[in-house]
Amino acid sequence: MSTAATTFGSPNLAPASHSFSSCRLLSHGFTVAANRRVSRASARASPAAPRRRPEYVPSRIDDPNYIRIFDTTLRDGEQSPGATMTSAEKLVVARQLALLGVDVIDAGFPASSPDDFRAVRSIAIEVGNTPVGGHIPVIGGLARCNKRDIDAAWDAVKHARRPRINTFIATSEIHMQHKLRKTPEQVVAIAREMVAYARALGCPDVEFCPEDSGRSNKEFLYHILEEVIQAGATTITIADTVGSNLPVEYGKLIADIKANTHGIDNAIISTHCHNDLGLATANTLAGAYAGARQLEVTINGIGERAGNAALEEVVMALKCRPELLDGMYTGINTHHITMTSKMVQEYSGLHVQPHKAIVGANAFAHESGIHQDGMLKYKGTYEIISPDDIGLTRANDSGIVLGKLSGRHAVRSVLVELGYEISDNEFEDFFKRYKEVAEKKKVVLDASYR
Repeated sequence: MSTAATTFGSPNLAPASHSFSSCRLLSHGFTVAANRRVSRASARASPAAPRRRPEYVPSRIDDPNYIRIFDTTLRDGEQSPGATMTSAEKLVVARQLALLGVDVIDAGFPASSPDDFRAVRSIAIEVGNTPVGGHIPVIGGLARCNKRDIDAAWDAVKHARRPRINTFIATSEIHMQHKLRKTPEQVVAIAREMVAYARALGCPDVEFCPEDSGRSNKEFLYHILEEVIQAGATTITIADTVGSNLPVEYGKLIADIKANTHGIDNAIISTHCHNDLGLATANTLAGAYAGARQLEVTINGIGERAGNAALEEVVMALKCRPELLDGMYTGINTHHITMTSKMVQEYSGLHVQPHKAIVGANAFAHESGIHQDGMLKYKGTYEIISPDDIGLTRANDSGIVLGKLSGRHAVRSVLVELGYEISDNEFEDFFKRYKEVAEKKKVVLDASYR
């Protein structure tokens, strides 16, 4: 008997070399044939034409449905304990983020160290001036609301074609009282002065973040945001810094700011959500639904403490459910998601859990017999995303992982795939022995059949 070399013990996902349309149901009629796979291209619908990314203007987006993706993997993501990257590694990741199609790369915190300054400057020079598919990302540098930080950020990012300074100061009562030890009036004055200072340096694009917005007094937020917009802020970031907000709460905060802040139409509202309650992605989407048009995310959701909203989750949610999100779309080329995820895992040393949404090893794997039967008949029964859409190929097209929960249909399909011909009576005997083995092993590999 001839056998195929395919391994069914794990999904064996690898980057795909081709692309297909997003989140479309897979066609009927797929059958597993020995030593042969049906072409994936014939099993998917034709790809939809990509929508054009609007021309970049710092304080406005001409298409109200377009969502800017601000990636902070190299700054907030690197704040994960143990996730420090070298300057060379950060440059490689920045190039990959540009290939992925992010609108803004938060390249680092230039004032924090000479090495980070060099990394941000290098990214500004090399990535911030190189078109990828006709697109050049904005390169941003973080700065506290003081002249030293802002000078360092500007010196690092000014070499980019589209430079941005991201400055922040805390606005919640607990932060102003215990960390800053300043009055609200002092905080407003500092914020207004430092935004104006950043603009006076020649930076055309200044993002202001009231740190801990989620726990700040709303009336105070309206006031300080009005002041910094008047001073020249082009993007306003509403930060759930400690991840305490619920989606309904965070969405209402964005909506209230949009409705009650004078001059808000002269700036872009951005989200920045942490994952302390596991709600960063949900809060980010709630913010977008309420009117935010820039979403701050990281690859694999890495970041301070429990992490940030994950780019892959936010982007694929927008791509899969546009009918519920007012037709919002991004400029992300989702076929580069897998490679970007793997690169960040390698350089950061932070590996995602197997059940991580979108990029986890089990995200497109099926062990339950009921699910496997459905997948063999029609993949849309248990998958809302095609692996191809994020740049994955599977060792077996149905994502079957054999274990003790697998049923007859799945086991027999694997035998056929491996090239075995077996009668019904022989199969029943084989299936009993298979179950005995499966009860003792977590997964069953091809070698177990031989």
